[in-house]
Amino acid sequence: MLHRRAVLAALAVAPTASWAAEPGKPMQSWAFDFGDGRVAPGHIRVARDLAYDLTVGYGFEPSPAASPPGAPFLFSIAVPEGDYRVTLELGGKAASDTTVKAEARRLMAERIVAKAGKTASVTFVVNVRTAALTSPPPNAPGGVRVLLNPREDGSYNWDDKLTLEFCGPAPAVRRLRLEPVTVPVIYLAGDSTVTDQRFEPGGSWGQMLPRFFKPDISVANHAESGETLKAFLFEHRLDKLLSGIKPGDWLLIQFGHNDQKINWPQTYVEAATTYRDYLKAYIGEARRRGAKPVLVTSMHRRRFDAAGKIINTHGDYPEAVRAVGRETGAPVIDLLTMSAAFYEALGPDNAWKAFGDGGKDATHHNNYGAYVLAQCVVTGIRAQVPDLAVHLTDGLPAFDPAKPPSPDTFVLAASAAHSRETPRGN
Repeated sequence: MLHRRAVLAALAVAPTASWAAEPGKPMQSWAFDFGDGRVAPGHIRVARDLAYDLTVGYGFEPSPAASPPGAPFLFSIAVPEGDYRVTLELGGKAASDTTVKAEARRLMAERIVAKAGKTASVTFVVNVRTAALTSPPPNAPGGVRVLLNPREDGSYNWDDKLTLEFCGPAPAVRRLRLEPVTVPVIYLAGDSTVTDQRFEPGGSWGQMLPRFFKPDISVANHAESGETLKAFLFEHRLDKLLSGIKPGDWLLIQFGHNDQKINWPQTYVEAATTYRDYLKAYIGEARRRGAKPVLVTSMHRRRFDAAGKIINTHGDYPEAVRAVGRETGAPVIDLLTMSAAFYEALGPDNAWKAFGDGGKDATHHNNYGAYVLAQCVVTGIRAQVPDLAVHLTDGLPAFDPAKPPSPDTFVLAASAAHSRETPRGN
């Protein structure tokens, strides 16, 4: 029972293992025991002081000694890219309260509580990817890697391992099982308001979305700060996404915040013409591979008029999204309208509490704002994408954007990584 209070569990170093699947052979399952008693059958005992080492294939990051007792801790396993079902037994000698995030702070499970000496189980699916692309044929255009920006250096989203973060008032894990799976995947393409924000206190709806789904589906968030429909193409992000997409998957597309910037001449697209054309191209590429595209209108920026109503700063772009949806038959999740209801419910005096940098940022969100917007997206999925809605977690209550939870009582366990740097784009 791994408790950060005890600097994880006291265990013996496990033997070196081979973590890459051999050609032609199926991937294996892996199981780890963090307890201080007898090792569970078929499990690998993990040492409390085992820092991640590729030659071992697993370990804590950056090292167990780097965090004080009770702080969030991270455990990584070297795996090929793909989807992995993770089953955790959370708990320890003392009462525990654990929130689990994956890769770059993707919310997988929250407030899993276990009594002293007991455990509580949770299962979810994590998508793992690298920046590598299959080389194009000789003399063919293309690239061999996604063109990552400097801010993505060191991101857990683009490495060769699966990383789990355990945080909360009293995080504790006893056992972990990992197995490769083939499941439907929800791919996300978008900008900073969708991406997995690496650092506290930032957040996006895309990184909160996995928490709302059953362990029979995966979320692959390819969105990135500062992105546009054009940039997503020439940086090979769409190539990477399409290289993995398969029949039965979904592609949620939300662009607009940065595409509308005429002062970004290399990526600007006009709402009435090229913006629509690029959206249709994304839809066509998804459908050509048997996947199901879904359009999402951009949420509002936080700008109120004198009457306390949100001002639309997106011009004709949201209506262009709706028009493309009508023309192509792609479902549209109207996050623009739901975000207006959300912000106006908080009012001009409180809406800042949903945004980053203590409300100084009127575009990007904190954990509270991101979580509520994810609930809005879930509401849109229920209304517009019923074949995807069947994968939502059982028992989710109906959500009304005009009646959001109070930001003053919202709690989500913080991650270890913090930064004051503002996301790209606005």
